[in-house]
Amino acid sequence: MLNEQPAQLGNRYQSGDTVEVDGSIITTVSEKKKKEKLLYVAFNKPVGITTTTEEKIPGNIISYINHPKRIFPIGRLDKDSEGLILLTNDGDIVNKILRAGNNHEKEYIVRVSSPIDGHFIQRMASGVRIKDGMTNPCIVKRLSTHNFKIILTQGLNRQIRRMCEALGNKVQTLQRIRIMNIKLEGLAIGKWRYLSEVELNQLMEMTKNN
Repeated sequence: MLNEQPAQLGNRYQSGDTVEVDGSIITTVSEKKKKEKLLYVAFNKPVGITTTTEEKIPGNIISYINHPKRIFPIGRLDKDSEGLILLTNDGDIVNKILRAGNNHEKEYIVRVSSPIDGHFIQRMASGVRIKDGMTNPCIVKRLSTHNFKIILTQGLNRQIRRMCEALGNKVQTLQRIRIMNIKLEGLAIGKWRYLSEVELNQLMEMTKNN
């Protein structure tokens, strides 16, 4: 059936036409993608959950969230770390956020094993030499004898942990509390929520030229 009429030899399909075969509606792949609702999720990842789409790996983020639609994480958050991670089925925004040189801010609260002073904060902020080279300057603020806040625009593997180790300290807990304009506050550990319209509009504006 073509548009609820018996199809004839020589009929041509046009975008928007309805094709029915043996009682089933047939839709092209491109149209399915157009009709697929784009989802944007903020998740407060607990320690021990692995940021991977490989569902055969125990404790993977996809099985933990168990969202009815297929979504995937934007970037990573260490298994030993907790806090904010975004998930989506929008491949375009993933590429925009992850593209190198975008300078998108990510904010963390860190607790270390040994007391920290102004010298430690200054060295963290000005850049630390690790295996990958010198880290970029960043914003660091001391919160207490063992806690500090850090805002990164880099995304090196286990960067904060390696920076602290290079300065003779060890991370005890690490929590990401913000990605760009999306904040963690009010979201319990292990819970997720959809981004608000305001958050999503701001996010799109921040990534529109990437």
